This record gives sequence, structure tokens and C-alpha cells, in this order.
Amino acid sequence: MPGMVLFGRRWAIASDDLVFPGVFELFVRVLWWIGILTLYLVHRGKLDCPGGVLLSSYLIVLIILLAVIIGTVSAIVCVSMKGTICNPGPRKSMSKLLYVRLALFLPEMVWASLGAAWIEDGVQCDRTVGNGIIATVAVSWITVASTAVIIVIVFDPLGGKMAPYPPAGPHHLDSHESSQLLNGLKTAATSVWETRIKLLCCCIGKDDRTRVAFSSTAELFSTYFSDTDLVPSDIAAGLALLHQQQDNIRNNQEPDQVVSHSPESSQEADLDAELENCHHYMQFAAAAYGWPLYIYRNPFTGLCRIGGDCCRSRTTDYDLVGGDQLTCHFGSILQTTGLQYRDFIHVSFHDKVYELPFLVALDHRKESVVVAVRGTMSLQDILTDLSAESEPLDLECDVQDCWAHKGISQAARYIYRRLINDGILSQAFSIAPEYRLVIVGHSLGAGAAALLTIMLRNPYPQVRCYAFSPPRGLLSKSLCEYSKTFIVSLVLGKDVIPRLSVTNLEDLKRRILRVIAHCNKPKYKILLRGCWYELFGGHPEDLPTELDGGDLTQPLLGERSLLAHGSPAYSFSSDSPLESPSKYPPLYPPGRILHLEEVGTSGRFSCYPAARYSVKWSHESEFSKILIGPKMLTDHMPDILMRALDSVVSDRAACVSCPTQGGPSVDVA
Repeated sequence: MPGMVLFGRRWAIASDDLVFPGVFELFVRVLWWIGILTLYLVHRGKLDCPGGVLLSSYLIVLIILLAVIIGTVSAIVCVSMKGTICNPGPRKSMSKLLYVRLALFLPEMVWASLGAAWIEDGVQCDRTVGNGIIATVAVSWITVASTAVIIVIVFDPLGGKMAPYPPAGPHHLDSHESSQLLNGLKTAATSVWETRIKLLCCCIGKDDRTRVAFSSTAELFSTYFSDTDLVPSDIAAGLALLHQQQDNIRNNQEPDQVVSHSPESSQEADLDAELENCHHYMQFAAAAYGWPLYIYRNPFTGLCRIGGDCCRSRTTDYDLVGGDQLTCHFGSILQTTGLQYRDFIHVSFHDKVYELPFLVALDHRKESVVVAVRGTMSLQDILTDLSAESEPLDLECDVQDCWAHKGISQAARYIYRRLINDGILSQAFSIAPEYRLVIVGHSLGAGAAALLTIMLRNPYPQVRCYAFSPPRGLLSKSLCEYSKTFIVSLVLGKDVIPRLSVTNLEDLKRRILRVIAHCNKPKYKILLRGCWYELFGGHPEDLPTELDGGDLTQPLLGERSLLAHGSPAYSFSSDSPLESPSKYPPLYPPGRILHLEEVGTSGRFSCYPAARYSVKWSHESEFSKILIGPKMLTDHMPDILMRALDSVVSDRAACVSCPTQGGPSVDVA
């Protein structure tokens, strides 16, 4: 629901968010109250010492004060359990209860201070009583400090500007005043987000590119969050409901309802060859991450394997530039790829905003010059990811409307300049002129590799690209179609990144608003059942996922209440992704897409038996919605992707003599 308004400003917490914090405080307070009461009843006969009257009075007042606080917190918890996310009516007394609860902190702080002063004066009483008083004072101050931290966390810098219009925004104003107010709010929101990002990234420098990235990221966040009035727990509840809803739809879907985009026969014919190529070149994409990924994949033996290289200096033998622990990086690259150090032309771990690490090597097995671009591993890379505006590409090809993700295209241009202007590719092809050029990368590196391939298409017509888990919001539609002849993308399961774009995020926001507006369950039940479902699974139909009342073409009143200012960009009547602002037009993933899907289930945790996969060519429209699930993040990890590739390639090799089944999907289970 919309954030609560207290002291004339909005806070980033809703009136139904106090169930779990309240229950925890009740648990602590009741134990504390029982302990103090027991201390007083057992040792009250020993309080006839000097100063004992003061201590006896202190304990009696503390017992009464704790009882009042427990009663107030109990009332807060009971009220917070009432209603639903979009029906705060039963919780209208919450603000008064919170004012009472906050007022009780004053006597609690005063009494804790007096207790500390009396103990400091050295009251001569039983040692057990003295220790009990000291513990009571300590717990009191810890509680006060914790409350102060929570207040800081839920403080909304924009709350003072949004509080005058909590229910439905400034609809009573005329269009000019409303426009001025919304522009002012957006400017203020952008400034707040930029300040937050600068504080978070205070250690990465302040050059011009970094400042541009700060501004781009702040504008993206302010644009995305400015038109809704959701608190973080609302989003968590919406994601839990969406996961169960999509599982319920999938379970109830008839086989003939599944929309299938059958690939051309030529695509199906080369599936095995491209899958084998992906399996081979994924080693280079993983190697570009350097020693951190290698140690993560080999926690017990990795350090021993590359330890010698970490202590050895070979900088005169190869072109190794940028970053720290360079020899450790190179040792892990040698172990991952299986190449010799003389096979590497250039290795760069120089890492700045819009400037990615990459390596260039000679792959004699495939007779190719491989350029591998590293994915996201630093704050600089995250800023490159989040510079999500679109910018035009100046390409020497007959493709109209050449647009791409700004941050990734800037990173691709940087590598292009290094490869061409510094003569790195010329050096490689002078050694192996008959080799072909192959560019690979994972995640952010996959996006940069795809754009770099498009840029190098004219001077190197035979160039190929293998993009592992690339971001969806990368290319305009025309460039997406153009790239299908020379780029292959590989996506694992429900990986969120190949489904992630500004357009899809807008669609996700719309779906979250609708599902929580239609749900008639209190938030604490949604979160409890959602956590159980994520951890242990179950039947989604037994959980609050069904939409009562069927599909609606008009928004519910509660759905309107979640829109902070009646955003005109928000659509209720369409199930298609929302149209983004002109700065964020729809973008698409690169090339043809190989999709690895899990066959059956391997369970929610890694201790279950290894998963088995099917592989098929997929249309980009199959990645037009973000899927919610416990593996939406883990499926993006390069080590998980490598294990999946190992599994599917070995299973297909074992089934090489099996009869070939028709259709675009080849199961390997």
C-alpha cells in the first residue's frame, strides 16, 4: 500500500509492514519483562541495602513501563494484520498507535539513563541485582539505538514532497500545476538517486564518464519508481504472488496452448554444431573473469593450481595490462582455457566505467582468433549496465534504425578502438592469417561482444559471436534481425538478464500492481507463504495466486491508489509490455537464441541430483516477460551455465546413436 504518513511526511514503510518487526519486539520485550519480574520477585528481599529503595523503585517502574510497551506493540501487531495491501481502512488507527509507541521511547530513555546513573554511583546491593540492572540498561539502549537505525532506513528523502497527496496524487490541480509538480518531483527524485549512487560508488573516481554514468543511472531509477507509491515489502509480496501465478498458469496450460516458434530447418540442422561451439567458447568467456571465478569454481584446489603463477613475473613475455594481481589472473586464464602463455596476444584487466577488461588469444583447436570480453564484476561495470538509454550506432551497413544500449555500446567502442587503433588484431592475424575472428562474452561481456561483432562485421566479414546470457535490452529490432546470421546467444532456464530491459521492467511493474491489487490476503500471509513456496515448493493453487473476478479492463480502486501521481504512461487495458519513454525504446537480444531448459526439476537446493536439460532454438518473444523463480539469478551465474553445457553436451554425445526426434526441441534427459 502507499507509504505511511507520519509527522507530515511519507515514510518508506506501510501500515501492514509492522507484523514481523512487532512480533520480534514482542518476543524480546516479553522475555525481558519476565526476566525483570523474576529478578524483582526473587531478590526483593535483598534490596534493603544502601540505595536499595532506588533500585526497587527502578525495577517496579520498569516492569510497569515494559507492560505498557508490550500492550502497545501487541495492538500495533494486531492492527497491522488487518486488511489487505490495497485496503488500509481496517488499519486507520495505526498512525495513532505509532505516535503512542514513539512517545513511550522518551520515558524508556529517561529510565535507562537514571538506571545507568544509579549503577555508576555504586549502589551497594546484591551482585546479581546489580548485574541485572546493568543488563536492563544495556538492553534499553540497544533497543533505542536499533529503533533509530530503523527510522533512518525507512526515511524517505522525498516524503515531505509526496505527503500532501498520498491517496491519488495531485488530480485536483489543473494540468499546468500538475505538470510543474510532477517535473519538480522527478527532478528531486533524480537528485536523491544520484546522491545515493555517488555515496555507494564513492571509491571509483569522479572523471567525466563516471559523472555521466551517475546521471544516467539516477535518471533511470527516478523514471522507473516515480509513478508508483510502493514500499519494498509490496514489491516482495508482488513477486511472490507472480511466481505462484505463473507456475499455476503453466501447470494448467494444455500442450496445444503453448505457443511455439518453429525455427527454420537450416537452424535446426546446425544446432549440434553451434551447441558444441558454445561449449568450447564458454571456456574463454569464463576465463575473462580471471582468478575470482576460477577460485570460486575450484575452492579447494584453485589456489594451489595458480599459486605459482601469482608469484611469477612474465610481463615481458606477453602483453598484460591494467588492474591488480595480473599474474594470478593470467594463471587462472591458462588453467581455464588450456592454452599456453605464448598463445595470448593481449590480456587487459583495465576496468573503468564504459571500459571493460578483455583478452585476445589464438585458439588452435578451432583455428580462430578469440576476443573474450569480461562480464560484470565491479561497481564500474554495474554503472555501465545501468546506463540504459539508447543511442544510435554509426555502422557501415544497410540497416535502418541502428540503436543500442548506451553503456554497452560505449564499452564496445572502447574495445574496438583498442583492437583496431592499437593494432592488436593486426598482430594476431599476422601470426595466424588463415584463422577466423570469434568474439565471446558472458552477461555484460556478451552484450559488448555482440555490439563489437557488429562493428567489426565490415573489416572482418567472417566474424562470429557467441553471446552467453546477454541482456535483452541491447539492440533495436532491425539490428536484432541483422545479427542473426553471425551471432548465437545462449540462455539458461529462467535467467533474468536475457529477459531484462526497461520495457520488461515496466511490464513487471504493471503486473506487480495488478496482482497485489487483486489479492485479498494480508501481506504478512503472502510473504510467509511466498517464503515457504520459494524454499520448499508446493502446489501454487493452494496459495493466494488466483485473481478474483477474472480479467479486468479497468483498474481497481486499490490499483489506482498504488500510482503515486496517476502516471499517464501506465496502461490498464493491455497485456503487452508498456511503451517506454522515447529515451528507452524497446530493445532486443542479439542473434539466434539457443535455450537450455531444465527437464523436470532438480529441487530448490544444490544438494539435489544434478539437473538435466533440453536444448532448442527459441524466438526472442519467448523472453519478452521476466519470469520469477528461485533460479532466475543462479541460472545467470557462469559456473552454473558451464555445468549445464557440460551436462547437455555429454548427454547428447551419449545419445548420438538414438533415433532423431522431429521438432525443434531436442531432449537430452
